[in-house]
Amino acid sequence: MGKGGEQGGDSGEPAAQIRFYTWDEIQKHNLRTDKWLVIERKVYNVTKWANRHPGGQRVISHCAGEDATDAFQAFHINPTLVQKFLKPLLIGELAPGEPSQDRGKNSQLVEDFRSLRKAAEDMDLFRASPWFFSLYLGHIIALEVLAWLLVSYLGTGWIPTLLLACILTTSQAQAGWLQHDFGHLSVFKKSSWNHILHKFVIGHLKGASANWWNHRHFQHHAKPNIFQKDPDVNMLHVFVLGDTQPVEYGKKKLKYLPYNHQHEYFFLSEYLPSPALPLAWQPTLPALSVAHPVSAAPSLAQGLCRSPGQLRDTQAAGICLHGHVKQGQLWRLGITSTFLESHWFVWVTQMNHIPMEIDSEKHRDWLSSQMAATCNIEQSFFNDWFTGHLNFQIEHHLFPTMPRHNFWKVKPLVKSLCAKYGVQYEEKPLGKAFVDIVG
Repeated sequence: MGKGGEQGGDSGEPAAQIRFYTWDEIQKHNLRTDKWLVIERKVYNVTKWANRHPGGQRVISHCAGEDATDAFQAFHINPTLVQKFLKPLLIGELAPGEPSQDRGKNSQLVEDFRSLRKAAEDMDLFRASPWFFSLYLGHIIALEVLAWLLVSYLGTGWIPTLLLACILTTSQAQAGWLQHDFGHLSVFKKSSWNHILHKFVIGHLKGASANWWNHRHFQHHAKPNIFQKDPDVNMLHVFVLGDTQPVEYGKKKLKYLPYNHQHEYFFLSEYLPSPALPLAWQPTLPALSVAHPVSAAPSLAQGLCRSPGQLRDTQAAGICLHGHVKQGQLWRLGITSTFLESHWFVWVTQMNHIPMEIDSEKHRDWLSSQMAATCNIEQSFFNDWFTGHLNFQIEHHLFPTMPRHNFWKVKPLVKSLCAKYGVQYEEKPLGKAFVDIVG
């Protein structure tokens, strides 16, 4: 039990006198209706506040009952500002005799990782380059303008359509990596600016939901490859992943699909969304239109497959794409580009995680947890561009708010720390990464 004066209750009011808690007691408060967590040895009751958490209630719930210091530092670009929200939730501190880390974690490793993060901050590695992201956005817009010029001058034949699909696929894939930067608050110093640009890029250039992305992606970063916590590996009834889940399904004789062939229908599952979704929204296709190049490409390639609301808006506008694009070309364009982009997206995002450890919660420290679930792809100009710097997945997971153009600078420090503690740092060629997914 806790010791000291009266404890602050669920109301979130701080205790009149400091109250001390042991890890055994804190770890009991990891339920949906009862959540405590520890940040820098201070104990917080986040039960009622979790539903108002900007990052979603699930991501903060995944850290309940444990030390969340490193997760807290990883996700917030202004911890001082966030502290004012935490202050009313403070209920006490760890007892003086309790270690700072729970469940017997290596305290020296944890401290060395925090020193590494401090070194990265001192090196200004969390400062974004405006030139990098301006040029990156510029090359996306240039690709979309090129697509419009292509269809304007070459017409609507099969060859122009295929070229147009490749160009739009490229711009959409690169827009996907850019929205990822804004979503992780790694471009601007102010969270609000990152959120605004994130909504613009993912909403207007991609036709997807920023809130949906935040809800899922931050859970993935908090608990990568952990069943029941990482939504990216919660694929029951479709795939069995890792080493333990196939055994578990085998013992329970659960067989929703022929899992021994999942490496084959994996390819089919990527293709199915491309032709299937446009069929559902066929009535909106004849009036598909866009007013300017920036939003035109996603409406052609992605909007017709992913954003029916956007299509209704363009239908109401009644602008006919200057007569250049016919309904038949829209079908070919939409199916081809979404097929190509879905493969590009899935192969790149999964090559760093699917071949790694996928298992139940083991309550590792931040460094060990991220290293077990991620691997890197060898650096090159093409690999950096093709993957949106997700070939530096290890550094990205350790420091999600770090601008991606600085990953290569912090990489030697991470490798050195891993070597010191015998933590595996895995890096492989791009081709082998793709092969390992199928394996």
